Amino acid sequence: MIADLLIRNTSEVLTCAGPAPRCGERQADAGPRPGAVVASRGGTIVFVGSESDWSRDGALTADAAVVDARGGAVLPGFVDPHTHVVFAGDRRSELRRRLGGATYAEIAAGGGGIVSTVRATREASESQIAAETRVRLDSMLRSGTTTCEAKSGYGLTTESELKLLRVVRQLSSEQPIEISPTFMGAHEIPIEHRERRRAYVDLVIGEMIPAVAAERLAEWCDVFCEDGVFTPGESREILEAGMAAGLAPRIHAEELALSGGARVAAEIRARSADHLIWVDGAGADGLAAAGTTATLLPIAAFYLKLGRYAPARMLIDRGVPVALATDVNPGGGFSPSMGFAMALACFSMGLTFEEALVAATLNAAYSLNRHERVGSLEAGKQMDAVVVDGPAIDLLRANADTIRIVIKKGQFVVERRTCF
Repeated sequence: MIADLLIRNTSEVLTCAGPAPRCGERQADAGPRPGAVVASRGGTIVFVGSESDWSRDGALTADAAVVDARGGAVLPGFVDPHTHVVFAGDRRSELRRRLGGATYAEIAAGGGGIVSTVRATREASESQIAAETRVRLDSMLRSGTTTCEAKSGYGLTTESELKLLRVVRQLSSEQPIEISPTFMGAHEIPIEHRERRRAYVDLVIGEMIPAVAAERLAEWCDVFCEDGVFTPGESREILEAGMAAGLAPRIHAEELALSGGARVAAEIRARSADHLIWVDGAGADGLAAAGTTATLLPIAAFYLKLGRYAPARMLIDRGVPVALATDVNPGGGFSPSMGFAMALACFSMGLTFEEALVAATLNAAYSLNRHERVGSLEAGKQMDAVVVDGPAIDLLRANADTIRIVIKKGQFVVERRTCF
């Protein structure tokens, strides 16, 4: 076999290789390969194994790049399966209010929250939104994310929702992170429809979804199923309309209360049910039976000061595949770091390091239906990799500069050099 990129001198390669999704006890299998090398050609992995086997069977092209991992760990590029990264405006002032004791609901009632970002996003041009979003994507890339999901949902009119998804399409071709686009016109009831909410549901179903599908701007349709936002019945109706138009379903469920979103996810066999802070055992059993991924967002729970986290241990024990995401957004997803999400999952949600790593890679890729291409290091998959400057567990050191190299499709997209 011939390669144009080789990573060698590793302490271990955590491949996360094998079938997806990982459930139950299998979620802890991160596929460790001590001292392994990883080789690729043309952006596709051709070999993962021992240095001696590579020396016997492998060869490098004349212009091949060789990465000395310097005894550090190598793992798949992170997959972030839930973000609201595309928006305009700035809501960091709300953080001071939250730290002063104001609740999410109180801030929203005062004109903050989602509706504040909606105002700014409607007023912004596509180029302005793209420029602001590119900065956030760059931060995600430096944190090791090589694939992510990105939602609309801060426009809440047909024109502005299309604008956001067109920005996603533009950025998909202009920067390294591979983006999976989600239509989320059902993110909130806009102020102008608060007294006639049924008209807004009809607008999402009858106008927005057909327009998005006509331009092929999204892969997914998402709904915020929550008390005071969209009911389980409305959520199901919207997601079924999306499915009829070719948009696969995912859903925000049980974030602020036990609101019925997990039941909807199971009934329509959504690929992912997200947040799940209040999900109960019956809800978890339904998700397991449906094969729905539980995408958990501990960073949002942390910054929103919700006082609790999703019951990750219970979900794994009941056979639900668990994924992690950052929930990058203007109001509560202030960190772009999947490493930070893993740290919170380990120390606040009871996961082992290996369970958290699988949740941030292979299971996250499965939640986006990209598991056959990304999420693990194995022959035939994309060469998306992260080289850690030390043991893999250093990823849990929040805000430490632990990632030395990020590779996307066999190309170096982040290289940190030693400071002097």
